[in-house]
Amino acid sequence: MTEKTIKIYSAKLISPQRVIDQAIVLIKNGKIADILEEDIEIPNAIHIDAKGKYLSPGFIDLHIHGGGGADFMDGEVEAFLKVAETHVKFGTTAMVATSLTSDKANLLNTLKVYEEAHLKNKRGAAFLGLHIEGPYFSMNQRGAQDPRYIRDPDPDEYREIVQSSNAIVRWSAAPERKGAIEFGRYLRQHNIIPSVAHTDAIYEEVVEAFENGYTLATHLYSAMSSVTRKNAFRYAGVIEAAFLIDEMDVEIIADGVHLPAPLLKLVYKIKGPDRIALITDAMRGAAMPPGPSILGSKENGLAVIVEDDVAKLPDRSSFAGSVATADRLLRTMVNVAEVPLVEAVKMLSYTPARIMNVLDRKGSISVGKDADLVIFDADFNIHYTLVNGVVLYERT
Repeated sequence: MTEKTIKIYSAKLISPQRVIDQAIVLIKNGKIADILEEDIEIPNAIHIDAKGKYLSPGFIDLHIHGGGGADFMDGEVEAFLKVAETHVKFGTTAMVATSLTSDKANLLNTLKVYEEAHLKNKRGAAFLGLHIEGPYFSMNQRGAQDPRYIRDPDPDEYREIVQSSNAIVRWSAAPERKGAIEFGRYLRQHNIIPSVAHTDAIYEEVVEAFENGYTLATHLYSAMSSVTRKNAFRYAGVIEAAFLIDEMDVEIIADGVHLPAPLLKLVYKIKGPDRIALITDAMRGAAMPPGPSILGSKENGLAVIVEDDVAKLPDRSSFAGSVATADRLLRTMVNVAEVPLVEAVKMLSYTPARIMNVLDRKGSISVGKDADLVIFDADFNIHYTLVNGVVLYERT
């Protein structure tokens, strides 16, 4: 039986270049079948009246740990599904599930659970693969990552992990650690993106890392070095390197808390929308009430407190993860960082799709691409989320 055509009309369509008023999008078999500027009759079509609201490509989150009370480190298929189903309500149509620093056994189990959850995920944001965050980090820049597991890259270990699964699409590490350059080269040989993260590297070390495959900076400004002094001499750090290397992509936690308005504006001014991906870096407290929570596994994770729209360590000495949702990222970039809407949407769709090498099927509203779409109003409230042409959220 042929799937019915879905017709979305009276929409302000957001393309990577402009907003098209009164656009009509036709969806068939989960794909975008046509984009029209003049109305036509489609017999037996399912109609969605956008009522003048914005029609956007689905939001793609490259770095997310949890939400709705669940975390990918819980080691349960149900937790994976809960995270995907929670964030689809806020416009996220695809995500890269992210782990935390742990031992090898936990990483291998997370990969196994991911593969099962990927097959069962029918009601949430699609999984684009797994992002391993750690354990090859700088102890000094560990943030809320568990210090018990931080170590140098071990070729026997990471080769076993990579060869155990095809799900790994990116891996964050500190490039100054012993063996990290060889590690980056190995990841690139297996089509995995190495990313600079939780690092005390200086500029020269980042340049070498970039030349060996580290083309992305994980949550820029968070847990990374800036200008330092050694024996009276100043050295540029990771932040300066990310700015100076034009071809390096960066991701930012655009929740308005991790980075205040001046830093959001600075990153946008220097890197531009083609090199910035907006991420939530959300933990299990996203879309949950404030109060006590856990970063990482519910069994042995880190106790944290959610307040002031962010997760903090109990002593409030440091942030311990974001509780943002994708709509909040968009709202912050437009209203706080004063970025044009088209470019803010680009940083949440087209650019992350390009970084993750899925631009052929996601990231923009184009004929032949997956019908991953979001309808939102002028206040960035999500009214519809469609994944592969299926309405998974409708605001009531």
